[in-house]
Amino acid sequence: MKPPNVKPSARRPILEAHRAFKMACSTQAFVRGNSAKFYEWLSEQRSAGIPHGPAVWICGDCHAGNLGPVADAKGRVEIQIRDLDQAVIGNPAYDLIRLALSLATAARSSDLSGVISAKMLEQMLIGYTNALGDTRSKAEQRPEVVRVVMKQAIKRSWKQMAKANIRDTTPTIPLGKNFWVLAKNERTAVKTLFGQKDTQKLVTMLRSRPDDAPVEVLDAAYWMKGCSSLGHMRIAVLLRVGKKAKNDLCLIDMKEAINPIAPADAKSSIPKNNAERVVQGALHLSPFLGERMLARKLLGHDMFFRELMPQDLKLNIERLASEEAMQAARVLAGVVGKAHARQMDAGTRKRWVKELKSKMTKTLDAPSWLWSNVVSLIAYHEKAYLEHCRKYALK
Repeated sequence: MKPPNVKPSARRPILEAHRAFKMACSTQAFVRGNSAKFYEWLSEQRSAGIPHGPAVWICGDCHAGNLGPVADAKGRVEIQIRDLDQAVIGNPAYDLIRLALSLATAARSSDLSGVISAKMLEQMLIGYTNALGDTRSKAEQRPEVVRVVMKQAIKRSWKQMAKANIRDTTPTIPLGKNFWVLAKNERTAVKTLFGQKDTQKLVTMLRSRPDDAPVEVLDAAYWMKGCSSLGHMRIAVLLRVGKKAKNDLCLIDMKEAINPIAPADAKSSIPKNNAERVVQGALHLSPFLGERMLARKLLGHDMFFRELMPQDLKLNIERLASEEAMQAARVLAGVVGKAHARQMDAGTRKRWVKELKSKMTKTLDAPSWLWSNVVSLIAYHEKAYLEHCRKYALK
């Protein structure tokens, strides 16, 4: 489909065409890959009825696909937020609305009724406020889609991860559809970066590796991955850690951090370096992921990177049954609630719960502000999606 060796000068038009194709595949894909449309709508609404929560780190792009199993440095696994590119200090209500939009879109794609969508939002608020009320609360009963991916994550091996990501378990990255050749200066910069002691510490801290284990760059390639991030620098780096007689392979995902679209709290202090912003957001929202991340400059680009762990998986919520949809809404909102709650003291959490519940109806716990905004967003994105498809078809 694509030439095996895409030159650096030819990357952008291919990446832009691929992003347009992915977003034309379905409404869900369009919603996931277009956080810009979400905040464009938000600015036009002038925050209509949206409660103003305490200024905390938020995901900024909190759709269901950005949640999933994440492993910490010791291999423990939890469902946490797994993509923090848009992380800022801002209004936590934005994460709730973004998650509600993605779940409601999944419900529509699953031919579920509007009644189920309303009940999903009700379950979202229950899961979220429960997490705020007690950060040590027991885990909610997980829907089948979450149980399956957790089981896969816990059993997954490095070879399985390598097969899924690089289609090969030998110590090279095969160039082709997803991996492209690096420019000479890019390859040199990567080798220089991983020759630095502080960078090597990130690699040796995982999987009980010796602190003084040698780190060698075996291969590196430009990585065509994701959707909203397509067009920005992303590099896969394959490392050998340890002596050749007893070595360990390691796959690093290096990603360029760009200016966030999510609106930030004007009074809060956020790192100006975008990679440092992403790492700080991860440490606050998803500590399992944040402790495995590092921010560095590469050829003038703000880059953050992490070692990919076999347990790191994406939740694919494409088709849902009624009961499963409501369970998923409650559980995933609880994950987001815990991420927000760990940044608040007890008094702040209590006030935020009170604010969220202040506009609920007497017969349904789905607050009117959340329902009305999600309905408006679905219509807004559906129109934008159809227009995107029309333009794509004309090309």
